[in-house]
Amino acid sequence: MIPLPENHPFPMDKYGLVQAQLLYEGIIQPEQIISSPLAREEEVRTTHSPEYWQRIQDCSFSDKEIRKIGFPATSALRDRSLSSAGGTLLSARNALQYGIGINLAGGTHHAFTTHGEGYCVLNDIAIAATCLLAENQIRKALVVDLDVHQGNGTASIFHQDDRVFTFSIHCKDNYPMRKEVSDLDIELPAFTGDAAYLQSLYSALPEIIRTVHPDIIFYQSGVDVLGNDRLGKFNLSFEGLQARDRFVFGTAFHAQIPIVSVMGGGYHTSFNTLVAAHTETIKQAFYYFN
Repeated sequence: MIPLPENHPFPMDKYGLVQAQLLYEGIIQPEQIISSPLAREEEVRTTHSPEYWQRIQDCSFSDKEIRKIGFPATSALRDRSLSSAGGTLLSARNALQYGIGINLAGGTHHAFTTHGEGYCVLNDIAIAATCLLAENQIRKALVVDLDVHQGNGTASIFHQDDRVFTFSIHCKDNYPMRKEVSDLDIELPAFTGDAAYLQSLYSALPEIIRTVHPDIIFYQSGVDVLGNDRLGKFNLSFEGLQARDRFVFGTAFHAQIPIVSVMGGGYHTSFNTLVAAHTETIKQAFYYFN
C-alpha cells in the first residue's frame, strides 16, 4: 500500500491515488490508462437543459446552487465535471467493444437535468447512456447504483424513459432525505451489515437482468457503504464490499453483458482504507475481465 497519512483530508486526491495504487500493485499498466476527453456540448445537452449547460459554461451558479452542489463555481470544477462525463462515455464505448470499461472517477448521480447537488454537477452515467441510445449503440441500459446514497438525479432523469432501468440499494436514513423513484429502490436501515445487504443484492440483480435484458450495465460502485464512512450510515466490512463487487462483475460476465464501472462516493475516516476500497473494486473487476 502506498503510505498515506491517516488524517489526510478529503479533496479530489483519491482519484489520482487510486490510479497510483493500481499501478503500484501491478493491477494495471501505464499503457492501459487513457486520459478522459472533455464531454462535448452536444453530449451534455442530451441530458442537461440548455440553461443549465450555459450556467456551467459561464461558471455562473447562484449562491443557492453553490450551496446545493457543495463546490464553488470555477473553471476547474467545470472542466473536471466535463472530464468525468467524457470518461464515462469513453468507458461505455470501450465496454461495448471489450466487455468492460472503467472510469477512475465518475458516479455523479445527484446531478439532475436542470441542476446539480451533493458534489455532482453533470450526471456522467445519464450522459453516457443517453448518448449510446441516441446513436443506436444500445436499446436498453441498466444502472446498478450501490452507493450508500440514492442516485436521485439518475432516477429523476430516467423516470419516464423505459429504455433505462434504474436500480438502487441505499440507506433509507441517508442523504438525500427526499428520495426520487427508481425503477427498483431497495431502502435499508442505518447500520445494515454484510448479510442483509448482500442478500438484497443477490436476490434482486439476477431477476432484474432476466426481466430487463440490458445491452449494457452502468455500475455506480461507491464504497461509502463501508462502516466508518463519514457520510455513510451502513456498516459493511471490507470483505462484504469485495463480495458485493465480485457478484456484480461476475453476474455481468456470466450473462455476457458489457459493464461500465464508475467510482462513486467514498469518505472513509481512514484515507488508506478509502484508497484500498476503491482499488479493490477494480481488482474484483479484473478477476473476471482481465
